[in-house]
Amino acid sequence: MGVTRVPRPSSGVCYVLREDPELAEAIEPDRRAQALDACVAREVEIPAGAWRGRTIPIDGGIGLLILEGLLIHRVGIADRFGAELLGEGDVLRALQGEFESSTLVLTSDWIVLEPARVAVLDERFVRQLALFPQLAGQLFARSVQRSRQLAVNMAIVHQARVDVRLHMLLWQLAGRWGRVRSDGVLVPLRLTHAILADLVAARRPTVTSALSQLAKRGAVKPVAEGWLLHGDAPGELRHGGPLAVHREAIERSG
Repeated sequence: MGVTRVPRPSSGVCYVLREDPELAEAIEPDRRAQALDACVAREVEIPAGAWRGRTIPIDGGIGLLILEGLLIHRVGIADRFGAELLGEGDVLRALQGEFESSTLVLTSDWIVLEPARVAVLDERFVRQLALFPQLAGQLFARSVQRSRQLAVNMAIVHQARVDVRLHMLLWQLAGRWGRVRSDGVLVPLRLTHAILADLVAARRPTVTSALSQLAKRGAVKPVAEGWLLHGDAPGELRHGGPLAVHREAIERSG
């Protein structure tokens, strides 16, 4: 019987600020062109599938900046799991060994849902930050934002009803990845029922039943591109959030 070989990441280089224009905006305009050319990092491509037994060394640097792709991080304790969805613009420290010092017995799994590219913000890249220190603050802000999103996720999974959790989760994802269309708000993420179950801390059959309830109410519809949301988000659209502005513009034009 042959041995299945796991594809290894291919490496190259990338211009970080060209890949992530939001980071470039932290640099004053008269120095931005210089920064675009100067901030270079090693790039690693990660194929879709489970990420096991492999590491991407960062050599004392900051970590990894996701340029493309979608990943889910699952942490387990006593057969119960918490999960986090990460994508373009997120900063993470590593894909392995993040809980080596824990006093609890934990499991940690990374699954690459869509093929990813990451910039390796290693020690060499950190030396470049001496010329553009504003970038350090922006990267730290990304990490803080990730922790805030985790706090929101915790609040969502504490809702008693699974259909409420799913409705809140999908609107939370819409706040980051959603696109407003004339027929609703599209969340362009192909998330299976099993992945959604991890994200809302529920059983897959329960999630399937809850999604059916949401579909019958006309709140959520599965489409080829992902998930289409109808109606108002829990609180967000009613309080003038960014999706509300785009939706109002479509309604005025329609």
